Amino acid sequence: MKNKLHVIGIQADLIWENPKQNLHFFEEKIKTLPETTDLIVLPEMFTSGFTMNAKKVAEKMDGKTISWMLSMAKKHNVAITGSLVITENNKFYNRLIFVFPSGEITTYDKRHSFTLAGEDKAYTSGTKRVVISYKGWKICPLICYDLRFPVWARNTENYDLLLYMANWPVTRINAWKTLLKARAIENMSYVIGVNRIGTDANDYQYSGDSLISDYLGNELASLPTNVNGILAANLSIENLQKCRKKLGFLNDKDQFKLLV
Repeated sequence: MKNKLHVIGIQADLIWENPKQNLHFFEEKIKTLPETTDLIVLPEMFTSGFTMNAKKVAEKMDGKTISWMLSMAKKHNVAITGSLVITENNKFYNRLIFVFPSGEITTYDKRHSFTLAGEDKAYTSGTKRVVISYKGWKICPLICYDLRFPVWARNTENYDLLLYMANWPVTRINAWKTLLKARAIENMSYVIGVNRIGTDANDYQYSGDSLISDYLGNELASLPTNVNGILAANLSIENLQKCRKKLGFLNDKDQFKLLV
């Protein structure tokens, strides 16, 4: 197990439905990152923005973006994750892709569709939560609207790091910042939330406000509003485990069975 995990989030002004320009932007940012980086987290639908034009931007699992992620992971010896529109079996998914430096891929399909924007009509919801093992850390990756549903995030596996990638609008940004820290506190887990900035084709505005919190809700890193930038922190598994042992909150959690 690696005691220190160096995590990076990239907050970006996504170009609407333009994978080529978005991938170029992220590639240039990744070139600047230190060699000590272990994990890079990109926003939700990082190639297109939060579009309901699924057919227009959808890719397959052997498409250009997955190939790009594999190339970046191998070249920089880093894990990289973000969500994009994937088509499979005549369905469309808002799918999180987690690529290991080895080339292994793990996926998670967004469970909670954002009905306010019609996501439930354009995309098929996932039914399975995923916990990823990486460098000895247990990582639970979730997507945007999932943040509002604490039962889905409940730490029944003693995961160490909870990821949220998002296109979360500025009109509800206080909920974003509050709920990220709430998920950290209630699950005694590190949390990283990576949001986009800018204005999309639907005239929705995004302020970013990406942040990293420790297991007690203390902010370890954050980015200014409306700035393309790099969010970075070194997370300590030793500190996390000491705190969990001392306080024991997870030992008292309710037992339940989740029906999906």
